[in-house]
Amino acid sequence: MTEPRVRAAVPDDLDAVLAFWKTAAEGTSISDDRAGVERLVARDPEALLLAESGGELVGTVIAGFDGWRCHLYRLAVHPERRRQGIGSVLLAAAEERFARLGGRRADAMVLVRNETAQHAWRSAGYGPEERWRRWVKPLGG
Repeated sequence: MTEPRVRAAVPDDLDAVLAFWKTAAEGTSISDDRAGVERLVARDPEALLLAESGGELVGTVIAGFDGWRCHLYRLAVHPERRRQGIGSVLLAAAEERFARLGGRRADAMVLVRNETAQHAWRSAGYGPEERWRRWVKPLGG
């Protein structure tokens, strides 16, 4: 099997990405809609990385950099393509992006209940920081 090709998403990809997340991503986000993903791609055209194999979308990761911190979201691999190195290829591309931008440390959003994801993140060299707690507040309507 050939390694998937990783590229930045373009606006024409967004409907496919949203449909993909319904199958491949764990949990939902308030921003999981066309307008939210359009804003992401418009603001940072290289943040949403797609892995493709044979013309098929097989994985995604959002590699956001705000100029200070590197944030990873929506690492998702098609359920039938897991454990084939796709997540590792996506994370390597994200980490390369962060290094190019001057990032020094990446953090990842990982659901507490998603033990499969926790294993994958640990295998990639990430670990929880128990001294921190994420605090959130929904904005607007």
